Amino acid sequence: MKDAVGWHVEMEFQEDNKRTRAAALVRLPDGNEVRGHGYASRHPSDGNQARVGEEIAAARALNDLKEQLLSKAHDEIDDASGRTSYPITR
Repeated sequence: MKDAVGWHVEMEFQEDNKRTRAAALVRLPDGNEVRGHGYASRHPSDGNQARVGEEIAAARALNDLKEQLLSKAHDEIDDASGRTSYPITR
């Protein structure tokens, strides 16, 4: 049986009356850190619901993280195989 591997993602938020910014950080077993960023803006007619802005900004930061991790994996596959493969999109 293989050992379980876990990654922990840290999420931080900065908020003002109109915007929420999120930063996601994951430390990988190879020693690299990958950071993703996401933003959410509140429409002036919307009520002040900080949690909703955090959820949207967090989702966008995690999506940014996803794209970077897919790109990193693609580059590592190409480096190991010595050829250029199709980009990983999902």
